[in-house]
Amino acid sequence: MKLSICNEIFEGWSLAKTFRYVKQLGYDGIEIAPFTIAGSVEKVSKEKRNEIRKEANENKLEVVGTHWVLVTTDKNLNLFNKTGETNKEAINYLKEVVKFTGEIGGKIVVFGSPKQRSVPSREIFNQAWNSAVLAFKEIGDFAKDEGVTVCIEPLSREQTNFINNVREANRFIGEVNHENIKLILDVRSMCDEKRPFNDIIAEGKRNLKHFHSNDCNGYIPGSGSANYKQIVQGLLEVGYSGYLSVEVFDFKPDPETIATKSLENLRKFLKSFGT
Repeated sequence: MKLSICNEIFEGWSLAKTFRYVKQLGYDGIEIAPFTIAGSVEKVSKEKRNEIRKEANENKLEVVGTHWVLVTTDKNLNLFNKTGETNKEAINYLKEVVKFTGEIGGKIVVFGSPKQRSVPSREIFNQAWNSAVLAFKEIGDFAKDEGVTVCIEPLSREQTNFINNVREANRFIGEVNHENIKLILDVRSMCDEKRPFNDIIAEGKRNLKHFHSNDCNGYIPGSGSANYKQIVQGLLEVGYSGYLSVEVFDFKPDPETIATKSLENLRKFLKSFGT
């Protein structure tokens, strides 16, 4: 397994400085939130995209992919409208994110964005689900052409009402039935399932493509109650060989502390299993 970190913790840093620092620490990759670069991905020029890819290559750092993909300062994007149909603007924007991801060298798009994907009311939930299945078939076709995989992220019930656990994610991915629509698991949201982590991972085995490392408190891996012995054991048992990508939701005291301690803890957890 390789280790990466999400770039939004490095508030106020240039991407070049972030890439250098992350590589010097010993991370293998970086995951990028597009809103840290521009108000929307359409505003990121071809030249800037090439520059991001070049800087990552020069630092021998892999751009793993993108996340927080419906978060913009230019638009108010929501996956669903009031009738439960997917909004064409949101679907088109997701395609733009997929294209952006491929052009900066990324292979993974994490579909989290909890607020933007919530269904407006329970009465239209089934309609929203069915509409999203059709939309993600379309997105999958687009992603395949770009060499990118879109990963559905089950998120805790406090964050969204749409896809809250691995069972629901597997069902959705199964109905979409596209090789470029897969699964990401996130430790903080796994905590909401209140069952052994290795059981959740085993259930997601057939679709698992990416993994977010944090803790039940949303902070540094190993700083809360998450059982990382179960987590690493579970990942090894299903033969997971992708990234453990650090994503935290509290940026205190500073990015250096978060990045350093997260790397130390993840290396310790992996070393205990001889990896």
